[in-house]
Formats: sequence, structure tokens, C-alpha cells
Amino acid sequence: MSDQIIIRGLQFSCRIGVPVEERANPQELRAHLVMDVEPFPKHDRIDGTVDYKAVSDRVRELAGQGERQLIETLAQDIASLILNEFPVSEVRVELEKYILPETDWVGVVIKRTSSKRN
Repeated sequence: MSDQIIIRGLQFSCRIGVPVEERANPQELRAHLVMDVEPFPKHDRIDGTVDYKAVSDRVRELAGQGERQLIETLAQDIASLILNEFPVSEVRVELEKYILPETDWVGVVIKRTSSKRN
């Protein structure tokens, strides 16, 4: 079993939604990320693990670029970014969107594995 790094409740803004009107203004979304990584290093330095601040910054940057209709697309974009840019063998992405009346949130959950995984 791999070790895991978890980012829970990452907040960011993006233009997302099927109707054009919904994409007119950025919306706040929340992401929960679970990343399978190599066993944690025995030394106390960042160079042997995944920098979760760098992951958070890149996810926010990606989400802020352009527009998307579906949170499913955004979840896949986030998973691809993490697997391609960081030493992560598997990632679980959960997104929460606060748009549907009389609900706490709507969301999606995906899990993707790196094609480089041994």
C-alpha cells in the first residue's frame, strides 16, 4: 500500500456551468484530493515527497483558466494535472459545487491511476 497525502477542502473559484449565465461569474468550489505517493522519506526534507502547497497552487491556477460546462471535466483536468506534474501514482478527486437549491452541494468523485505506475 502506498502512503497518501490528502488535501481536504481546497477552495477555489472558476467559471463553470452548463448555462452561459451560470458561467458569467466565477463560482466557489471545493476539492478534496487523496494522492498515493511513494513511501514517505526517512529524512525531514521536502525533496523526498510531494509538496502539497505546490499541488494546491497548480489546482487553483488550472481551475481559474477558461470556462468549463461540467464539474466532471474539471475533475478529470485536475487528476491529469496532478498525475502529470507530480510524483503521484494514483489520485482521487472529489469536487463540491454549491449551486442546487435545497442541497448542501452537488459533486463528483473520480479516481485515476498514472500510466507510469509500475
